[in-house]
Amino acid sequence: MSSPLRVFIGWDRREDEAYQVARHSLLRHASIPVEVFPIKLDEMVAAGFYWRNIDPLATTEFTYSRFLTPMLAGYQGWALFVDCDFLFFGDVAELMAQAKTDKAVYCVQHDYRPKETTKMDGVVQTVYPRKNWSSFLLFNCNHPSVRTLTPKIVNTESGAYLHRLQWVADEDIGELATEWNWLEGWNEVPAVGTPKAVHFTRGGPWFKNWQNVDYAKEWLAERDLIQGRPWLADVQQIAAPPLAPVGEFNSAAPAK
Repeated sequence: MSSPLRVFIGWDRREDEAYQVARHSLLRHASIPVEVFPIKLDEMVAAGFYWRNIDPLATTEFTYSRFLTPMLAGYQGWALFVDCDFLFFGDVAELMAQAKTDKAVYCVQHDYRPKETTKMDGVVQTVYPRKNWSSFLLFNCNHPSVRTLTPKIVNTESGAYLHRLQWVADEDIGELATEWNWLEGWNEVPAVGTPKAVHFTRGGPWFKNWQNVDYAKEWLAERDLIQGRPWLADVQQIAAPPLAPVGEFNSAAPAK
């Protein structure tokens, strides 16, 4: 690709640590230039991009602001949105190799029906069609359907319209393999290797009630890399890439 892949990660004040790990793991495994930006609600409000009333069912600060991603990318090229509760093992270059310009957006098309009534730090778990499709979205920002995601639409349309991708025709939605949005607690752990991107959708090790989940040890090891703590040598999955500073892999916007 001629220009860096723009990645926008949802940021929540309760989950800054999760954001830092998602950002670090994505950059560390990437073999193409990547720029990472947090979507912070206060900044979106201050810029005049976001003015929705508070939704009592919203579980994060970026429940709706994620759909500002194409606008933040200037409605040009490709842009990736991911929730903050991800841990990357895969190279996003592989993701981009699949992208075709006839599609408006790519996602993993889950049929996710969680049994838990709460998640994360006690927020209500809701069930709806196409749940978690919007947690990992690769936008073709040049596509006419994606360009309809203006601040007005993001601030006035229903959650169903936005999260169920009703703003785009079904035939324009590209499908990604489950390994790019592997749902902890729902998808089966692969017999060999790891998923490309683990999604701690129920809650991750940064919450006290979610310490003993699949890939928790790997998440903690990635956090330790950021914090300069001793490397956990028994975690082979993330020991493979060279342990160089993130800046040696990519140009990335500084975390704000």
